[in-house]
Amino acid sequence: MIENKKKPNPVDTHVGSRVRLRRTMLGMSQEKLGESLGITFQQIQKYEKGSNRIGASRLQRISEVLNVPVAFFFEDVPGSSPGKNGLQEPAGADYVVDFLSSSEGLQLNRAFVKITDPKVRRRIIELVRTLGDACEPDDKLRSA
Repeated sequence: MIENKKKPNPVDTHVGSRVRLRRTMLGMSQEKLGESLGITFQQIQKYEKGSNRIGASRLQRISEVLNVPVAFFFEDVPGSSPGKNGLQEPAGADYVVDFLSSSEGLQLNRAFVKITDPKVRRRIIELVRTLGDACEPDDKLRSA
């Protein structure tokens, strides 16, 4: 038997995934977001999967609740032309979104934003860079 289910539009799926990313970055539940918008958490689930499209006024309200510009939901949208977004990250920078969507990325991000001292933040970045560099394979050993 052939299924005739309509697949979500890739743009709707992308926008929904960005809603989910931002909501989880803030530690907000689907229920809490739904309450803020006057809709059910099931509707939020449908938006995040891309199975239901988000109307313009609803997307504007979501951007206000999640404290991001509407453009945030369209960053790296499928089918967009590189170069039309000015100083945009090169394609392949999806690893940042993937990392921030992971449990470790969320934990690290939440902990880091709680640090208010800029000097401490810079030192943490230096520490992480140093540790990352130490984990890279030594090019000299590979060429020997």
